[in-house]
Amino acid sequence: MQLLSFLAASAAIASSASAHPSSKPLHPRQAATKITVDRSRKFQTMDGFGFSGAFQRANLILNLAEPKRTEVLDLLFNTTNGAGFTILRNGIGSSVDSRSDWMNTILPKSPGSPTAEPQYVWDGKDSGQLFLSQQAVKYGVKTIYGDAWSAPGFMKTNNNDANGGSLCGVSGARCNSGDWKQAYANYLVKYIQLYQQEGVPVTHIGFLNEPDLSTSYASMLSSGAQAAEFIKVLSPTLAAANLSHVGIICCENTGWQQTTQAFNGIKSSGAESLLSVVATHEYTSRISSALSTPAHVWQTEYSDLNGRWSTAWYSNGGAGDGLTWANNIYTGIVTGNLNAYLWWVGIQDRPTNNNNNEKLILIDGQNYQVSKRLWAFAQYSRTVRPGAVRVGTSGGNFRTTAFVNVDGSVAVNIINTGTGAATVSVAVTGFNATSATSYVTDNSNDFTEKAPTLAADGSATAQVPGRAMISFVLRSGM
Repeated sequence: MQLLSFLAASAAIASSASAHPSSKPLHPRQAATKITVDRSRKFQTMDGFGFSGAFQRANLILNLAEPKRTEVLDLLFNTTNGAGFTILRNGIGSSVDSRSDWMNTILPKSPGSPTAEPQYVWDGKDSGQLFLSQQAVKYGVKTIYGDAWSAPGFMKTNNNDANGGSLCGVSGARCNSGDWKQAYANYLVKYIQLYQQEGVPVTHIGFLNEPDLSTSYASMLSSGAQAAEFIKVLSPTLAAANLSHVGIICCENTGWQQTTQAFNGIKSSGAESLLSVVATHEYTSRISSALSTPAHVWQTEYSDLNGRWSTAWYSNGGAGDGLTWANNIYTGIVTGNLNAYLWWVGIQDRPTNNNNNEKLILIDGQNYQVSKRLWAFAQYSRTVRPGAVRVGTSGGNFRTTAFVNVDGSVAVNIINTGTGAATVSVAVTGFNATSATSYVTDNSNDFTEKAPTLAADGSATAQVPGRAMISFVLRSGM
């Protein structure tokens, strides 16, 4: 979404600089809190962490001169000096022009009827998102998600891609022009094919964004049952185009309660098996439980829309603080069993929405500033890679998660919400670590590499400052 007209917007985001790797000797009398990782207790498999460049935000990167363009791309995707994001969420345009920050549709004119031949128009840019996607692929990103906020206006009951309205042909949405469900499915397939021909494999497709909310920009209303009707058309359409590997995502509701309700409608309508991902936002209700479904579950958009631009890690627990977002991600993973967690927009300029906190990086002309929120994501995204399996942990009064990566390494993420520093010792049952690295983010550090003490039994010990996050990566047999 851009929940911009639904929630207030404002804030300030400043630059963050990485400190040099360092390590401090442990005080001999400072007892370490032991964290034990149990690889036999397995939970969900992670798909990754990401952001969006929708509504022309991607153009801000495209318009940067080198070397700053590459610097910003590195901050987003690089696994050595950036956040190492692994999912990119693109907006599929539905607007006939690009006034304000709207995204152009690939079908600006109605073909006249649902069965008439459409005249698609491709500008080779897609509001800067094609460039951003191509760069993401170069960095090794393998999950590209295209999501439509609305169908083109002529396919809807209100004949407008904005202000709600429903897709013509779903239950309760009759239109004189006919049933547009198949035409809309064909439209989404065409979008995938256009990206494919530009060297960008779209892996997931969505057809709704916040369908419980009508906005003055692109928006389309839908219940779970109505979404199920369209899913039953979209799935065979993808298969007929040899795109059955592209996963269907639904429904991007404004909050967890609304998503649960929509999902129940899809499930009771017999379309759950056709879903790859159940997607939610957290603006109107926060994640408070886990869904019982074989589909993966992603939080695909959330941010601080109210706070003025801030680069703080901790400032009285503000909604835009980096530490707040480290905790939000933790809750999503542990309470919601999420397979992926995405921020709203990765980049934004100063004038938009009174320079609020909905971005990770502020691009101000040819300059940029980085928020601590980016490094909160980096603590997870850099250490927990796609395919990692969450496993059990015990010990310590911290917010701890652990994952076994595909390469066999074990990532342990620890949030110290207390005010005082603590010494932590991490051990993995049945795993004798032969090397260990840790990374710290707090008011003074931005994913700063530290050298933990590695004991003969394979446990790794390091100090985590108060109100900070530390991530260990342990490897064996190196």
